[in-house]
Amino acid sequence: MKVHQKVEKFKWINGSNKADNQIFDTEFEAKEWTESLYSDFAAYISKENNVGYATPDEKVINYLISHFPQWADFNHLIVDVCTEKINKEGQTIYKIRTLNI
Repeated sequence: MKVHQKVEKFKWINGSNKADNQIFDTEFEAKEWTESLYSDFAAYISKENNVGYATPDEKVINYLISHFPQWADFNHLIVDVCTEKINKEGQTIYKIRTLNI
């Protein structure tokens, strides 16, 4: 069992783009969107912050699962990635967040 240090801050990177709630038609579009999110996350990935994202598009979450550890590595961090699926007002929402190790 891994023991995680207490993290004081958590930042959700959502809501500033209408595409945050979009379900992309193709894997290519989802991958391009996911890669474009790096600049939004880069400002907040640190030892003091965990970051998260929520979307109705499972494809985006699947790409973020592999991108979050790479982006953390760019900042010399190691993170676990936690995911969950919730139902909100009849719509499935996928959530992903980092957990600093």
